[in-house]
Parts: sequence; C-alpha cells; structure tokens
Amino acid sequence: MAQCVQSVQEFVQDSFVPMVAVLCSDEAERLTRKNKLNFAELLRPFCRLTSEGHLRDPNNQLQVVKNFRICVTKVVPGASPQPSGTALSPGQRRRLNQVVLSCQPLEGALSTAVAAGDYDLSFNDEALKCSAPWFSSWRDTLSEVCTSKLFTATTPWFEAYRENFLQSMPSSDHEFLNHYLACLLVVSSSEAVPVEQFVKLSQEQHRIQHSGDYSKPKWFIPNTLKYYVLLHDVSQGDEQRAEAVHEDMKQRYGPQGCYLLKINSRTLPAEQNEQIPDPWSQYLHRSDPQSQVGPSIRRFRSFGPLVLNWWLDQLDDDAVPALNSRADENSGDVAEEARSAEVTPGTHGACLTLGDHDHIRQFVQEFTFRGLLPHIEKNIRQLNDQLVSRKGLSRSLFTATKKWFGGGKAPEKSVSEPKSTSGLLYPPEAPELQIRKMADLCFLVQHYELAYSCYHTAKKDFLSDQAMLYAAGALEMAAVSAFLQAGAARPYPAHYMDTAIQTYRDVCRNMVLAERCALVSAEILKSQGKYSEAATLLIKMTSEDSDLRSALLLEQAAHCFINMRTRMLRKFAFHMILAGHRFSKAGQKRHALRCYCQAMQVYKGRSWSLAEDHINFTIGRQSFTLGQPEKAVQAFKQILTNDSRQTATQQGAFLREYLYVYKTVISRSGVRLPHLPLPCIHSAATRVYFGHERRLAEGEKQAATHVSLDQEYDAEQASMWCKLEEQLVAAANRGGVPANFQPSHQCYLNNQTDNQRHPPAVVEEPVVVEVMFRNPLKVPLALSRLSLLWKFAHDGHGTDGGEDAGEELVNNGDTTQRDDLVTTETILDFHLAPEETKTARLRLLPHRTGCLSITGVVYDLAAAEPVVVSGKQDLKIRGPRLNHTKEDKMFVRYGPDRRLEPIITPPMPLMEVFFLQFPTALLCGEIRKAYVEFCNVSDVSLCGLRVASTHPDFFTFGSPSAGTPLSPASAENCSAYKTLAAAPGSAAARETLVSADDFGPASDVVDIPVSGALQPGQSAQLPLWLRGPDQEGVHEINFLFYYESPEKGTKISHRVVRHSVFICASRSLSVQASARASTTPPQRGPDQDGGGTLVFIDVENINTSEAGVREFHIVQVSSGSRNWSLSKCVNPAKEKGRKWRLAPARSSQRRLANVEQTAANSKPGSIVSSATPCGDFFFRCRRTSESRRADACPSGPRTPSGARNPSPDASKDLLRAVDECDRLDLDIIVIWKAYVVEDNKQLILEGQLHVALQAVGKEATSLAPKQEAQEMVLLKFKSDPPPAAVLPATQLSRLIKSNLHYSETYAHNFTRDSVCVVPVSLVLSNCYWTDVDVTVDLRHKTSSSEWSECACSFAWVGQTRYRLSLCPRQTRHLELRACFLAPGVYNINTHGVCAAPAPRQDGDSATQAEVAQHSAGPALIVIADSGQ
Repeated sequence: MAQCVQSVQEFVQDSFVPMVAVLCSDEAERLTRKNKLNFAELLRPFCRLTSEGHLRDPNNQLQVVKNFRICVTKVVPGASPQPSGTALSPGQRRRLNQVVLSCQPLEGALSTAVAAGDYDLSFNDEALKCSAPWFSSWRDTLSEVCTSKLFTATTPWFEAYRENFLQSMPSSDHEFLNHYLACLLVVSSSEAVPVEQFVKLSQEQHRIQHSGDYSKPKWFIPNTLKYYVLLHDVSQGDEQRAEAVHEDMKQRYGPQGCYLLKINSRTLPAEQNEQIPDPWSQYLHRSDPQSQVGPSIRRFRSFGPLVLNWWLDQLDDDAVPALNSRADENSGDVAEEARSAEVTPGTHGACLTLGDHDHIRQFVQEFTFRGLLPHIEKNIRQLNDQLVSRKGLSRSLFTATKKWFGGGKAPEKSVSEPKSTSGLLYPPEAPELQIRKMADLCFLVQHYELAYSCYHTAKKDFLSDQAMLYAAGALEMAAVSAFLQAGAARPYPAHYMDTAIQTYRDVCRNMVLAERCALVSAEILKSQGKYSEAATLLIKMTSEDSDLRSALLLEQAAHCFINMRTRMLRKFAFHMILAGHRFSKAGQKRHALRCYCQAMQVYKGRSWSLAEDHINFTIGRQSFTLGQPEKAVQAFKQILTNDSRQTATQQGAFLREYLYVYKTVISRSGVRLPHLPLPCIHSAATRVYFGHERRLAEGEKQAATHVSLDQEYDAEQASMWCKLEEQLVAAANRGGVPANFQPSHQCYLNNQTDNQRHPPAVVEEPVVVEVMFRNPLKVPLALSRLSLLWKFAHDGHGTDGGEDAGEELVNNGDTTQRDDLVTTETILDFHLAPEETKTARLRLLPHRTGCLSITGVVYDLAAAEPVVVSGKQDLKIRGPRLNHTKEDKMFVRYGPDRRLEPIITPPMPLMEVFFLQFPTALLCGEIRKAYVEFCNVSDVSLCGLRVASTHPDFFTFGSPSAGTPLSPASAENCSAYKTLAAAPGSAAARETLVSADDFGPASDVVDIPVSGALQPGQSAQLPLWLRGPDQEGVHEINFLFYYESPEKGTKISHRVVRHSVFICASRSLSVQASARASTTPPQRGPDQDGGGTLVFIDVENINTSEAGVREFHIVQVSSGSRNWSLSKCVNPAKEKGRKWRLAPARSSQRRLANVEQTAANSKPGSIVSSATPCGDFFFRCRRTSESRRADACPSGPRTPSGARNPSPDASKDLLRAVDECDRLDLDIIVIWKAYVVEDNKQLILEGQLHVALQAVGKEATSLAPKQEAQEMVLLKFKSDPPPAAVLPATQLSRLIKSNLHYSETYAHNFTRDSVCVVPVSLVLSNCYWTDVDVTVDLRHKTSSSEWSECACSFAWVGQTRYRLSLCPRQTRHLELRACFLAPGVYNINTHGVCAAPAPRQDGDSATQAEVAQHSAGPALIVIADSGQ
C-alpha cells in the first residue's frame, strides 16, 4: 500500500483532531494578507505541538498528550447551511479527481523494486519502460533490490486523495469528532476600539452557533471556548498601545483567554537579501494542489473544508468547465498547468521574520496548553460527573445515565432517516449522545482507554435501540481506540470495523463513512501484517458509484497481495489491471497506463498470450491518448510480433491501429527508415550464395548440379566435398595443403557452416541473400519494394584515382543510388499468407573491390487498408558460443558470424561443365562412353583442370594412345574397346607389359587432358568412359572439378564445380574364379623349376530385371599379374566351367595376357586389354580394391612377391611365408557383350568384370562384397596376452611338393630273374621362402582303398627313410629303387612325406611338429614280362 511518512498511529491521530474555528475582523484580515495568507493559513504550519501537554482525567490521573495537533479553519459569516447526505457532492468528487490527477509519479525518482521468485518488479514512473517486454535492459533500471520481508511502494496520489477525503468529510449528528471545540476571535491592534470588535465577533459566533438559521458548521458543546487574539503589526502599529489593549483584555477575559500576537516584523527594502523559509507552500499545495478551480476557489480555500465543500456543491457543471475537460486531456499538459498555477516558493510570509515564526509557534502552544486542553479537561470532568452520579443503579453505566438524563423516555424517531437505514435520531440532550461526546473528547486528547470504555458502553445501548448509524460510529471508534491504546491492553477488534463498514454500507447506505472506516481499518491491518484481510476489505469497498475510489482501493489491494509473506503476484497483476480499468473510466489516463505497465511485469513471458495482448493494446491506446506515440508503437509491436491466439479480425484491427500510430510517430520524429516489427525475420536461418546460379540443360547437354540455394545443407556431404577439395588442392600444390586453405563451400553459407572468416566474393558476380520471413498473424501481409541495406568500403581498385578509397558508403534503402558501386535488386511485391513462412532471395551485384556489409532489409508494409509505412529490419546474426578457453566456459560469449560481410575480390575465371549422353542406368560392369564439355564463361582464362570423385573407378578420360571414336554418334556402331585382327581359331595368348603409371598416377585426383589454358569464351569437349558399379542398386557419384587462374597471388586461389549424379546399377554377370596348384610333373625346359596353376572360372547370368537384355557373350578373358600369365584354355568346349593354365613369369611390370573366346556372331579379333578403357578401369578398380583391403587389414602391408621378409618373429615370419607361398596375385578380366532390344532396335552393350585371385584355393567373385554390420564385441578393460601363432594344418600340408619320375612301362624277364628292380627318382620341391625339414618314409602305406590292390607284391629296396633339409625354393632329387616280383600294374606312390618349418638358429622358436604333405595322386607303372 501507500508508503506513508507517518506511522499508522500518527495517521489515525491526525485523521481525528480538535477543530478550532477562526473569526477575524477586516483589519486583521488585511494584516495577514500582506503575507498572501489568511489567519488560518498563517497558523497551519505551526499547528503541531513539539512539546508534550498534560491534563488530568476524571480519576485525577495525569494524562500526557504527545504530538498533539489542532486544525484551525475559518468560519464564513452568513454561509448557508450545507445539506447533509450519504455520499460526496459532485463538487467534492471533482476536487478529489483533480487531486489524484495532479499527483503523478516523479520522473527520475529512485525506483522501488521487489524480487519474488523469478519476478523482478519495479514501481516508479519508469514502470512503463521496466515492465514493457520490448525494454530489454529493464532489469538494469532497478536502483534497489528489496531484500526485506515487506515491500512498500510510494503512491502519493493515494495519500493526497485520502487526506483530502478526510478533510472534506461532512459533519454529522451521530459523532462530534469534526465539530468545533473552540473559536479564535482575531482583532487588529490598529482598530479604533479593539474591545468592541471582540464583542462583535463574539456575538457573531454566538449567533452562528445558537440561532436556528445555520445548521452548519456544527459545534461540539454549547459553551464553546472563545479565545481572544490581538494581532499587532510591528512594522506599522503602535506597540505601546497594543500592550495597553492586551492588559485590558487580560482584565476582561483572563490571562488564559487572550493573547497578543506580533507579526510583520520584516521591512522589505532593508532586508531584501535575507532568505526566509516558506513552510506554508507544502500545506497550501497539499490542500489545493493545482489551484484547479481558479481564483474564486482559492478565495474560499481559507474557509476550511466545510465551507469549501458547500461552495463546490453550489457550483453547476458550467461553472467549472476546466474540471470536466481536464480529466480527459493530456495529463502531462494538466500537470504543466498545475505547476505554472502554483504559488512559487518564497512568496508566502514575505513580511515575517524567523522571530515572527517563533511568535506564531508560541501562540499556538499557549492557546493549546492554557486554553484548549484545560477547556477539554473541564468538559470531560463535567460529563463524567453527570454520568457516574447514577452508577449504583441497575443495568450498565449507560442505562443509569439514560435514566438520569432521559428518565427512560424513548428517543425521538427520525423523519428524514427511516429505521431501515439509520435507525433512530437522538435529540442533542440525549444521554446516549452525552456518553458519545465524552468518548470523543477523551479520544481527541489521546485518553484512549477511557474513550474505549465510553464507546463500548454507548455501543450496547445504540444496538439495543436499533440506532444503527450511531452504533456503527461507536463500533468504529471503539476499534480505533483499542488499537491506539498504549501497551496493547486488548487486541485490535477487527470484527468491530467489519460490522461498522457493513452497517454504513448496507444499512445506512452511507458510502462516505464506510470508505473512511475502510481506509483506517486497512492501515491498521497492514501495520499488523494482515495483508490478506486488508486486501479483502478494500476489494469489498469497490462499487459502481465511484470509479476513482474503486480504482484507488483496487490498487492498494494489489499492493497488499505483493506484501504477503508468500507473494501473490498473479493476484497483484490482476487487481492492477482492474485498477487500471477503473482509472481509465474515471478519466485518469496516466494512472491507468501506470497500472497496466506494472501488471505487465508479471504477465510477460509467462504464456499468458491473451492477457499480454489485452494489456499491450490498452497500453498502446492510453499512450497514444497521452501524447506518447513512441510508447504506443512499442506496445502495439508486441501484439503483432508475439505468437498471438487472437482471431484474424482482432489481429487485423491491431495491425491497422499499429500502422496508424506508427505513421504518426514517423511524421513526428522525422526518421526516414524506422524499424518495423513485421514480418518476423529468422536471422539465423539467413543463407548466402556467392556467384551466378547454374544454367539449366541446353538441348542434349546436362549442366553440372554445382551448388544452389535450392539444396538443403548436409554436414556429411559438406565434409565429403571438403575432403575432395583438399585432395585437389594437395595435388595442385605437390602434395601439401596451404595453411590458409578455405574450402570453397563458403560460397554457400548458412548457420551450420564456419562463418568466422570473411567469405570471398568476386566482382561482377552476384551475392544472393536468402532471408526467411514469417508472418505471425492470421491476416495476410503485403510487402513491396523489398531490397537489401548495405554498407560498402571499397579499396580503390578499379577506380580512376582512388579518390573514395576507404570511404564507407551506405545505400539507405535507395536502390537507385550508388549503382556504380553495388547494384541492388528490388522485389516489387512480396506477399505473406496468414501464418506463412516464406523466403525471399535478394541480390546484390558489386562492381568494385572492397568490403561489403549487408546490414538489413528495407521494404514498405501495408495492411488491408491503404495505410503504407516504410521501414527496415536489421539482419543481426549471432555467432556460435565460444568454448575454447576457461573464460569462454565461465561466461557466455559468442563468436563472430561474418557470412554477411564478404570481401569483394578482383575478377576470377568461371567455368561451366556440361555432360552429353550421360546415362542414368547401367549394368554392373557395363562400359559406356559419354562426353564432358568445359566452358570458360568469364573474361579471365583458366587452367589446371583436375577432377576428384567419390568413385574414382567409375570413370576415366583414357590414355593418350587410346584409339577411340571421334564423335558421340559413332558409339552405337563402334566398340569402345580397341581391337586387333587375329587369325580364326587362334587361341594363343598375347602378352603386353604395362605399368599403372601409364594410366595416370596412383591417386584419386585425375588431371583433365585439356591442352593449355581455356581462354575466355572457349570450350573443350572430351570423351568420358563410364563403368557401371559392381554392386547393384542406386549409387550417388560425386565429381568435383577444379580449376584456377593463371595469375598467382589472388585472394581466391582456385574455384571448383560440383556435380552429383545417381546411377542405377542392374545385375549382369556373376564371375567366380578359383586357382589350384597343378599336380603334373614340371616339363623340362625353362620352367622346370616350378609347375603351373590351374584357374577355374564360372560365369553365371544373374540378370533378371532387365527385360530387354537377351543374352550375354563372353568375348575375351584377360589376366593381369606380375608373376603369372594366362597360358591357354585347356578345355574350352567340353565343360560348363572354363579351365585355363597359368605359366610362371617374372617382371616388375604387370603382364596382361589375352585369351580370346570369340562369340558366334562377332568378327574375329582380340581386344587390347592394355588400351583404353579396359586398362584404365582395370587399374582403377585394382587400386580401389587394394585400398579397401588396406582399410580392412590395417596391420600392415604384405610382403611383396619375390622378396624375403626378414621379420625377427619366427611365428609371424612363418605365417607370412606360408601366406606368400599361397598368394597368387592374379586378376582376371572378363569382357562381355550383351544384346539389348530397345525401341525395336538392337543395341550392343559392352562391359568387363574383374576378379582378383589373391591365393591358391580361395574362391573370388566379381560381385562387390556386401557390407555387413559389425558384431558387438565385449569391452575388456584388461587385454589378454596374444595367443601363440599356430599354423593351420591345411597350409602346412603344402610345404613340400613331391613328384616321382620313372618309366611308365618297364619290361623285365622274370624267367631269367625273378626280381625286377626299377629306378625311380623322387623330386622334392620347397614351395616356401623358409627352411623346411623333410622326412621321407618309404615304408608308408597308402590309405586309399582304390589303389591298394595295385600296391601288392611291391617293395622299396635300399634306404627306406630319409631326413633332409630344403632351403627356400630348393628342389632335391632322391634316387630310389622299387622291387617287383611279378608283372602287372603297380601304384608306386606309397611313400610318405612329412615336413615342418626348420627351427631358427637363435632358438627363439619352438620346434614344429611334422605334418604329412599332400599327395599328388596315384603313380602307376606297368611291369611287363619280356620272357613270354
């Protein structure tokens, strides 16, 4: 509630003070008018006594009176009686309305703050700024944070209203608190006969009080105290005469009944520079704050509230036009008028000195202590003596006094007040009124205990007589007396107050008394911390008869809710809104605005959207009415920008009001481009593209996809493009990436890219900014003349003399100016549907180099009606939060985002890429020929063309020596392969030694074979061979083309062009191949140191989805290996599977051998596998497969064939040696043709499949292996020791190759010699690069039952067990002898060969157990008898 300077006790005491009347002679009035004051106003600042007074109660106990104050007012002779009523008169209401209107919060005053939970509320004149959501730094305006339990806010308008209301209370017959107790008769000493003037004034007072002509003002007791004051003007009067008159007065009236007051001691000319304080200004301003009713009212102001109330009641509406109109005008203008109308400080009391101030103060004290208090004490004694004289009789003290005074006679009934409202009306001499009169006297002199006893006694009899108005008054004052008693003898009876208020309001229909009772009771409850009860009491007092009273009480109730121990902030805000509504109805626009702004502090940001809209709309209306259009614009802005749930019709009305107010603000302020709130701009979603947009397809040409704003940003794709670009840059810079390398994806920037650097842009190339607009309303928005705002600081390059170099230029929304620097594109019409999110692409074309900064957008906004406003919105993008250093982690810091601050660089080359006959679907392994065209569309030449791809095995430009068709139209009739004529039926293999370097470097970056640099406007077309992926499905293949400028040292070192294509691969053939070691004895000749290997190839047609594919034909099988060459086809026609024999070879280059398998309807000839495109795809696919195997086996590379591996670990060496022995390193190339019928036309498709045979005995296939999901592996925190290397038995069984050399037929004469001995040579070959220990056991018997009968009657002669050691790749011959006893067919392959790797000499390796070697098969010999 209101923060009062006084305590609650002082407030209650000052609300009920003794009333003293003043009657002055004309001459005395003239003396006081020298100081621009009347006599009552002259005494007003000194009416509070600074010292204590004393009196004795009826029990002769000394009663101390502290802080005593009297109220001195002037009585106007001849005033007509004031009609009594139960409500304030219209004049009094207008006065109170003006009091509240003139009292506004002081601007610049310290704000009072309260913190409750996550709420911070501010209460001062800056509440509009603090509470408005648009005031982002409103918390910083709080000068003080309230840490105490209770909270108080200064509301001086309520204090002023309360004080003026209590002063304007009409006197009533049921109480005597505002009746006059004494009368000051003031006469000037300059009068001819002052005593006669005293007699006249005394008679005038007696006539006013006792004649029946005047019912007002009312007097406390018939014998009113008359105090005679002789006023002496020191500057003009005769002091001796004044003293003589004063002595005469003492003789007549006694020394306690008269006083000589000397004033006007100051002479103005002599003491002009003396500074005298003016204590009257604050009192006069408080009683009449604006002088709002003109000089006529100021003349009556000195008459006191009683006469002033009467005068205001007599005025009609026409007499005070200013009062009726001023409430609806600008309160700021009213306040200014009030300040100008006030009497300036220092003009009151101009003739008084400080000594005169002391004289006045001494006079008031003398009158109070020697005149008024003794008079009150005497009357209390008299009343008490009359009341206690019958104390011994029955009933209460009141009953006894009633019998004494009234003899039990019933009181008279009131004619004007029926019993249903006010009950009875007692005559002045009624004993009940005598007790009430004694209680009021005791209350006025602070004898609250005796006052409470009297009030309580009177209350009972008033209630018994059903005198409800009297009873309510007794209850009210009994409660106040109980509260004011020192020492808190009894608790405050709040129910007394509640009963009194209810009686005043409901029974007596007297809202004035009910309001007074509520004001006093609320202050008492607040002082006791009972804020809930106080709020309830204040809310009950609201009604429709007075909007001003209801508004003030609702506001105080709201402050009670925020003062509770548990703050009720939502109730506070709700009642502040109610108070603002009632203030608005009462014409108090400024107070209504303040209430709504304070309530907004609670509702904002709490999802109370409808409440926020209502409050903001009211704030906007009130602010505009009060001449504050800027604040109105801010309030309407919140309604439009927040997500509102209002209907479309309501939002349309909001928008129209906003545009109207906004246009008014613009016309007043003169701002050319103010900020507009609509539509909402999502600045973080702003995307920027640097460069020309790609051209679409032209005829058969297909343009490269490159980058555009139509593509969604993908972080994985961006990372992939960045890696490809790094590969290209590294290839262009001899393997190294420069430190200042910036990926070219910065030509397309968004909120996911790295925007900490200034992006480069090229002069004469557009800068496209995509801005996202959102219409939050349910009504459409029409934007026109939409363009970008920018600032440009050029560096002088390209200017004639660099006269403007470094100067910052701004376009200010004028798209026609500065076109020589930057051309700004304008969108004439841009419509946003209700609640639509839409992007607009705005372009700038820089013509000079320098620094460009895009600051915002400018446009015209229109509603449904033709109200158009021009404005702008800034594009402010906050960068990512920093989290690098300790300070960054402790504080919230954000990095820069410079996507809208490009640096314009000199011209750069610009290349466009087109594709011809580029397929979208291929068979797996299919070879297709397409064409690619490179066009230089800039004014600068370009060079250094390169390309990188995610699938380097998908394409090739071919080798320089390749014989290819010259035009795209020859692809249907001419094969893509280079073919050589061959004799029919020839199956001999042709070998060619080639190197992978002949088909380009072993890198994923391919140099584009363009001769020289591409000049401006020049284009080059190259053939491009494509091969379908080996795995079926849809494949995304990405190309990144690289080019650069011949000039070095530019800010942009290179540029790239992207292209993404999707290829659908369908099944074609499945080729499976395996290799086995040959078991035939090696032939004599150059290959006698080793045998050959058989390769088995199975080809299967797995194409099931292509209906147009008729059949596949195997055209040729080629091989590629460093160690092997394809020798011949063993059985090409007898079996389904094909079997080829391999011959060993030695070369550092790869040997490509061709074996032709001619189709039935094809011309005889051999495809040159070493030419383009066969060799290109072979080496590219081989590099891809090797890289995949390297990724799958990261342990390290294998030992190349033909070289020893000097590893110190024997087990690993052995494993590696065994693997090297089985390693084949052979690639099979199967070239095929397919006949396809398409559009009744037969086409021939060509392709090639690759099979990589890595080891003997392992099957390989042409199909790409499917990637299987990795199985989950248990996490082990302690690794187990690695297991010992154990060789598989299958690999150890092939360490030694054994062959028997003998005569297949041997003749012997068994008649002559019964024993036939045949020489046999056993050849043992070590197949590995390690020493092997071999054991040959001739006593071993074969386990094969098939040849067991052929081994009968046969034995080996001589040594039957051999142990020997073979060096790596060594061959040993053992000469054996076989003994036969009879002719027949024998299997002599009965020996057993066991082998094991020889242990190392250092002893680190354990001895391996010998393993039986694989047998080559039966060795049959025919023994014939030559003797028959």
